[in-house]
This record gives sequence, C-alpha cells and structure tokens, in this order.
Amino acid sequence: MPSDLDPGSTIYFTLTIDGESLGYFNGCEGLSSEVEIEHHREGGNNGFVWQLPSRVTHSSIRLTRPLTPDTARTAAWISSVATGINRPTAQIAALRADGSVVARWGLIDVLPVRWQGPNLDPESPGVATEVLEITHHGFTN
Repeated sequence: MPSDLDPGSTIYFTLTIDGESLGYFNGCEGLSSEVEIEHHREGGNNGFVWQLPSRVTHSSIRLTRPLTPDTARTAAWISSVATGINRPTAQIAALRADGSVVARWGLIDVLPVRWQGPNLDPESPGVATEVLEITHHGFTN
C-alpha cells in the first residue's frame, strides 16, 4: 500500500549556498562518503585484526538540470572564486512533486569544481542541459 509521503519518490533537488538558492536541479549524483580503515595486527592476538578508522573522504557531487534563468546565479558563484576563495556552507534538499522535503544534506566548505554547459547543435535538437560539480569537506546538519 503506497503512502502519500513515499520517502523514495524525489522529483527534483535544490542547491542553496550560504542561504542563496542556485535553483532546482533534476539530477544529483555523488552524495557519499567513505571511511578509510587502517588494519592493525596486535602482537600475541591471533584471533582478529583491529580495524581502525583513519580518514573520511567525500566524493564530488554532480547536479544536472535543463538551462534555466538560475544558470546566471550559478555562473556568478563560479566567477566569484576568481576574486578569492570563500568556502561557504551549502544545503541540498530532495523534494517531492508537491515541494515537500524528503531529505536534506548540509555541506561544509563547498567549492565549485566544474561547470559544463549544453551542446548547442541544431542537427541534434534536445533539451539544453548543464552540469554543476561541487566538492566539500563533509556533511553537517
């Protein structure tokens, strides 16, 4: 029996940088982290090997969408890196079709890594899309 608030049914995502919205995205990849494990063999203990956490790494996040007027805000944010690196906090929210939030992820020390614009080819008409790739130093509330 499906629920009206199915937690897995996301339609789009929002990206907010220090409280300023960069608009809606219809794709989001790379929300992940990995804890590197160091193996330590303790002398005299042959029953197991200690597995100790050493560092946490976070993957880059790729957000995709059709071109919208919000593209100008994204370009302005990327251009601001040229005048000095400011690593703001960000928030990605997954939303249902009615606009209600499924989940939110806070990101620490966000930096744009890459922006890819559309292929504008009249022989291959289609939706003009953009891809924004960002990196961060971890998740927060």
